[in-house]
Amino acid sequence: MSQPLFGLVPAGHPVIVAPTETPTPTSYLYAIPPAQPGTKPFSHIVVFLLPDIVFPANTAAAIYLVTPPTTPNQTEPNSRFLGGIGPGKESAIFKLNGTGSGDSVVIGISIEPADSVAARITSPSVVKAGAGQQPSTLVLAQRIIKNAFNFLSSFSGTAGQVEVVPLKAFEEWWRKFEGRVRSDPGFLERDD
Repeated sequence: MSQPLFGLVPAGHPVIVAPTETPTPTSYLYAIPPAQPGTKPFSHIVVFLLPDIVFPANTAAAIYLVTPPTTPNQTEPNSRFLGGIGPGKESAIFKLNGTGSGDSVVIGISIEPADSVAARITSPSVVKAGAGQQPSTLVLAQRIIKNAFNFLSSFSGTAGQVEVVPLKAFEEWWRKFEGRVRSDPGFLERDD
């Protein structure tokens, strides 16, 4: 086996540097066994480049959560893009939604064109969610801010040379926003 490139640390567990499987020369799978009695379950994982690792020019590492097929006819596992690391961003922490403490976790790392990885990191809404996959926290935050901005912009005025929005307008937006979340909890998860 060649020199390890990456280190993974499931929160509260020892570092893992050896991949479980190397399907291609540029892709690596790290199987993390389920929490055993006496060990802590985890929901976050740190992925980092090991010291002195240099990628080929214009490449980065794309990080995926790999899950088993969800239907009987599906032969390939599902993979959900979590983010990336590479030159200038040598490590990252990822939240693993939907992984129970009794489940094993498989992290896939693939060396890909840096432009492709960067585009998926900076524009997560462009990447279409797979079946049952929820939008990222960043996408949800962007949608909340967009909703607030659109509502509050109609209340803006000026005080001298400063643009202001009355606090009552924010309180009204919040009341309406909470009401919509109660009546339609999934509205932020849909592309409008």
